[in-house]
Amino acid sequence: MTGPLLDKHREKLDAAVAACASREHYSAYDESPSPRVYGESAAAEGKAAFEAWLGTSFPLTTAGSDGRVATERSPYGFDLEITYPRAHDLDALLAAAQSGMRAWRDAGPDGRAGVCIEILERLHTRVFELANAVQHTSGQAFVMAFQAGGAHALDRALEAIAYAWVEMTRTPRTAVWEKPGRVPLAMEKTFTVVPRGVALVIGCNTFPTWNSWPGLFASLVTGNPVVVKPHPSAVLPLAITVAVCQEVLAEAGFDPALVSLAAEEPADKLAAALAVRLEVRLVDYTGGNAFGDWLEQNARQAVVFTEKAGVNTVVVDSTSSFAAMCANLAFSFALYTGQMCTAPQNVYLPAAGVATDDGVKSPAEVAAGIAAALDRLLGEDARAVELLGAVVNDGVLARLDAAGARGRVYVESRAVTHPAYPDATVRTPTLVGLTAADSDVYEQECFGPVAYLVETAGTQESIGLFRETVREHGAMTAALYSTSEEVVQRMREAALDVGVALSENLLGAVFVNQSAAYSDFHGTGANPAANASYTDGAYVASRFRVIQSRRHLP
Repeated sequence: MTGPLLDKHREKLDAAVAACASREHYSAYDESPSPRVYGESAAAEGKAAFEAWLGTSFPLTTAGSDGRVATERSPYGFDLEITYPRAHDLDALLAAAQSGMRAWRDAGPDGRAGVCIEILERLHTRVFELANAVQHTSGQAFVMAFQAGGAHALDRALEAIAYAWVEMTRTPRTAVWEKPGRVPLAMEKTFTVVPRGVALVIGCNTFPTWNSWPGLFASLVTGNPVVVKPHPSAVLPLAITVAVCQEVLAEAGFDPALVSLAAEEPADKLAAALAVRLEVRLVDYTGGNAFGDWLEQNARQAVVFTEKAGVNTVVVDSTSSFAAMCANLAFSFALYTGQMCTAPQNVYLPAAGVATDDGVKSPAEVAAGIAAALDRLLGEDARAVELLGAVVNDGVLARLDAAGARGRVYVESRAVTHPAYPDATVRTPTLVGLTAADSDVYEQECFGPVAYLVETAGTQESIGLFRETVREHGAMTAALYSTSEEVVQRMREAALDVGVALSENLLGAVFVNQSAAYSDFHGTGANPAANASYTDGAYVASRFRVIQSRRHLP
């Protein structure tokens, strides 16, 4: 039985399933915040809705909570002063999460898919509010917050639902099994999708919705209750998410506690306490290596999906358009101040120079080309802030300040004054020249607006360093610039060997740190940076089991 909500959203689900199969372009949610798309008043109403939360108590109930917490400060320079229930009694929290599991399980794949897509539709109606919430908790510029934190996050969530629905419906609900023979046998068999247990989603500071919604909806649509543990600095986007989930679940006749918020003070270390509870059978995590490794080693009762840190690499051999290559790299370095797990860090290039349409360019000349492109992008503060956003935390600043201690600083970072938020911390990227011998520097992730131009003995060494770095430290992305088909083939083989997605000769409006839902896989699960991918069958299929019963037919 499909239920009225899946009937309502069937066309959207079918389109998402088809797009995942074809890998062609599809988007269910428009990425443009234009009034021509969303209406003349949508932007103002969304901003007003966000501002109305400031200094208030967010109206959510968390089972077993004790007191309230307010932990968010906008990277644009002001405290949000929003309070949330402070999770305390984990027994009560997890018992409440499990109380509605049976009815949610019995809704079946179609029933759950309809409810989950309805949640996405409700979130979409609040996309401007969410964009402001993402902007002022992550530091993303508004348009990026609208796109990555709103429309693209919704598409990634729908993609996860589509993949999960395909996997859950691969097996029929019932079947008649007949074995011919002198004494024929006939049996009726029933197959039920059964959830694993409570799912824990551990949110991150930089992409609170984009990185949380795929795991949240992959677990929820497969029948698992979800406890959402937001980063203390980025609670509001996920509090809104949980509120919408609870609203739709209740309207559909299910227990709203199937999705709960677990807010905390940073010292509470709630994620670690929840992750090892026996009731928790699924964990989704985005963040640093230390805690990600700890989860993989200690949350043994759960299936753990991690996206951690890696060292993203660009190999520059040659290019058909020097100016376009420099412009593309400059944009990738500058976007959201490099505070993306997909942002490029290391650029390997021959010390002898790079063959281009404008002659052979030395490493210093490549750096000058990138510097000129950065200046065109970021020379005017009012324009620069719309690409850079704001620095998310002091750790990024500390790494930026220390980046020039080794090597040659080709491009210095500068402070940018935000015209609307004078207390915002905004910095441009720095570009530092190193040699292949400086591996102790460039083989570590330097999260933030830091890029290294690493001189090598030649493209063969560049590809070798790429192999070593990704094999040892992982990567979410890799890129190549070369006019040689032989070099392209060698780099493709290297990327396959170390398990990282490769972008080749990006010269236009596609950038290595961006990916498209339904077509691009985010992460591969095949190198140390992540053990999962948004989204493939493996990301959803282990969130449920199929349990059968069988009986003789007369």
